[in-house]
Amino acid sequence: MKGVLIQELPVAGRNLTGVGKIVEQIASKSPLSIRGTKVVLRHSRDHSLAEGLDFIARWNSEKLLSKDLKAAFKAVIQKRRADFKD
Repeated sequence: MKGVLIQELPVAGRNLTGVGKIVEQIASKSPLSIRGTKVVLRHSRDHSLAEGLDFIARWNSEKLLSKDLKAAFKAVIQKRRADFKD
């Protein structure tokens, strides 16, 4: 994924407030989702679009029904942040 830039943050004065916010946002997500995203990105960079989409479909069907999904739904219903176990 060389050359992909999602968000540019100012570096002047080494202000890392923006980075901290992004880290907090990522840390609040399901560990399974983070691992899955990394696996899918690594696979997709070396395969065609069709192969990548097929891989995502298989990954989701195998991993989606997890304790993380249950915790996420419960949190949404209770209008609170999800508490994911690693």
